[in-house]
Amino acid sequence: MATKSLSAPQLASWQPAAGNRATAFSLAALDPAAKPWSSGDKEADKTRVDALAMELDGLQDQFYADRRFKLLVVLQGTDTSGKDGTVRSVFSRTSPLGVHTVGWKAPSDADKAHDYLWRIHKVVPGAGEMMIFNRSHYEDVLVPVVNGWITPAQVKQRYQQINDFERLLVETGTVVLKFMLHISFEEQGKRLQERVDDPTKHWKFSMDDLTVRKQWPEYQKAYQALLRATSTTHAPWTIVPANSKTHRNLMIATVVRDTLKKLKLRYPPSDARLAGLKIR
Repeated sequence: MATKSLSAPQLASWQPAAGNRATAFSLAALDPAAKPWSSGDKEADKTRVDALAMELDGLQDQFYADRRFKLLVVLQGTDTSGKDGTVRSVFSRTSPLGVHTVGWKAPSDADKAHDYLWRIHKVVPGAGEMMIFNRSHYEDVLVPVVNGWITPAQVKQRYQQINDFERLLVETGTVVLKFMLHISFEEQGKRLQERVDDPTKHWKFSMDDLTVRKQWPEYQKAYQALLRATSTTHAPWTIVPANSKTHRNLMIATVVRDTLKKLKLRYPPSDARLAGLKIR
């Protein structure tokens, strides 16, 4: 089943501008319930997502064989925004040989003994690899900011350090795709309640989630600030309206697919000795 690409003008409306124009960006102006790439038929959209997952499997095979590039996909968002669900759906058909996932938690004592990007740099993708970050280094300009653990000057410094870090990755062959999964306060409440009501999801719930939920305005403000400061020409952010899980998967899968196709991936040249070879 053919799946349409996202047009540049359409996508631009969900990407904060880089540079000085970024100050005009407003996260609150973007509707988390929007479905700009939906067909209007949920089942048809699910079929499209599955077709995209199959297509990504073929592209990942070429990507792994080509080995000219590396891919880092950053999934960032509040609790229940759908980071796990995105990984399960969008990358459901890809081989674990070339696609890896890291779920970032609070830094360990060993992590704290180094700079905050040390643990991140250790696991960025190698040649031919795709790495999916479930949360990311952006936690270091969210949690410490909301809780007042670092000064405004330190926050500004970290923005610049992250931009420099991502530029280093891009200049050495890594394609960086950053997705902010945007859900509403009401949708988060619904999803947290589902975790409370379903015993099989209790492991996903922490009482600390309620404390963080009370800080919703502060986190939205911190997200807007980091999106303005770190959406660059080399590593732009894409805001994904994610109240609809199906639309979320559809949008992210399409962006990843379109990005890989633009790389013009190729298999390495065949060994000339294979021509006419018969296995006996």
